[in-house]
Amino acid sequence: MADNEIKKGLAGVIADETAVSKVNPETNSLLYRGYPVQELAATQSFEAVAYLLWHGELPTDEQLDEQRATERAHRALAPEVKDAIDRLPLDSHPMDEVRTAVSVIGAIETAGISNVLDAVGTPEENLQRSLQLFAALPAIVSYGQRRRRGLEAVDSRDDLDYAANFLWLTFGEEPDAVVVDAFNRSMILYAEHSFNASTFTARVITSTLSDLYSAVVGAIGALKGPLHGGANEAVMHIFDEIGGASEVSGWLDKALAEKRKIMGFGHRVYKRGDSRVPTMKAALDTLVAHYDRPDVAELYETLEREFVERKGIYPNLDYPSGPAYNLIGYDTLTFTPLFVAARISGWTAHILEQQASNALIRPLSAYNGPDERHIAEYEPDTAAIDVLERPEEAAG
Repeated sequence: MADNEIKKGLAGVIADETAVSKVNPETNSLLYRGYPVQELAATQSFEAVAYLLWHGELPTDEQLDEQRATERAHRALAPEVKDAIDRLPLDSHPMDEVRTAVSVIGAIETAGISNVLDAVGTPEENLQRSLQLFAALPAIVSYGQRRRRGLEAVDSRDDLDYAANFLWLTFGEEPDAVVVDAFNRSMILYAEHSFNASTFTARVITSTLSDLYSAVVGAIGALKGPLHGGANEAVMHIFDEIGGASEVSGWLDKALAEKRKIMGFGHRVYKRGDSRVPTMKAALDTLVAHYDRPDVAELYETLEREFVERKGIYPNLDYPSGPAYNLIGYDTLTFTPLFVAARISGWTAHILEQQASNALIRPLSAYNGPDERHIAEYEPDTAAIDVLERPEEAAG
């Protein structure tokens, strides 16, 4: 690549090394610390996968028990955080609630630290901060949905693991095992995906020696965009717009004629289909059977079949996760905050990695504006010019 070649969107640019995850092109698999994500989703809890992302290895039973005890001790929201959410308009986007809540948590945790370098924290402190955010996000996301429905917050259950407690916090009833399993798998599948837009944002902010909370807040802002995390919301809007399987052909004719972007299909990294889709589609199938909603499966499969036949573009993870979250009972606006709750493990793993071997991320740009020009009325300050041209004499 020529030194002056522009890569729009940094496509194909290798910005740094990472040991957190990679897409294996030979097997079309997403690997977390070397493990195929579909194997992790089939065998592990989300808490164990978070441990893997942070520490590089799957936990022993003792290590997982220790992490779970710490996580459960930090599930409750501080009164200041709940108050900050309550002060937001009910029609605020849930991602704004999440962003605000994380910012408040960061302000509380770093209060009294006047030197910004001290706020960066040690590796041990930032690992603890990562786990605390991991623990708090289910309460933040769940309370957001409940307050929009006019419901009070629900207290966490220490006897429930992460996924089951998340669902309990949202719906106020103990979930069925099939729902917990599908939800747990979705969290694992969304946990990490190399240098995606939000992760790269977090690493850029971290590279300036800003603190972990600022990096996470920036990542949340990047994830809000419909070309990134907001795509799973868009999938459900498409399903609602189509209505049923019998309407797919006509809807697709019109959408393609209008050159609309069909969210939930295509991926910059995967060229032979998103490797996470089969696992999430299997989870969706269990939910379809559990809730007796064959109409959802019919619409899903009809749109997928027709779009692939016409465009040769395959679904990404957002395509099965949208209807899965809808069947569980999540509002469409809550889908991207669920993504945040999952991706916090990956973001913080990258933040820790960036801090361990830091270099300021500061790319160049190719200027294509007007050539140098001048203001006619401007009169240069000759004294200042003399100082710039003869600094030794000026200093003497």
